[in-house]
Amino acid sequence: MDVRKFFRSFRFAGRGIRHALGTEQNFRLHLAAAAAATAAGVLTGLSAIEWIILILLFAGMFSLELVNTAIERIVDKASPELHPLAGQAKDTAAGAVLVFAAASALIGALIFLPKWWNLFY
Repeated sequence: MDVRKFFRSFRFAGRGIRHALGTEQNFRLHLAAAAAATAAGVLTGLSAIEWIILILLFAGMFSLELVNTAIERIVDKASPELHPLAGQAKDTAAGAVLVFAAASALIGALIFLPKWWNLFY
């Protein structure tokens, strides 16, 4: 194992994350949602398992956004002209993000709604 290559891979990964932060509106939106959920978790006193679930949801959402961005870039490079299959590939990748975001929102509601209910009633 080449240690320099290993550490260089972290630099490349960081560059990809910075690129997504700088160019992808939805990535920034998900980052803001994660920050809001983290603040809500601190305020409501989540259990360890609830924090683990939130962290897994955050990681899954960010990972899917990064994969979606990669797919969009690859498709744009491979098919600069409009093509139905290129559009389907991009739409399907975006659909995967939407499915995970909807599931994350539902799980977040299941975690937070009872806590908010007990906090205010």
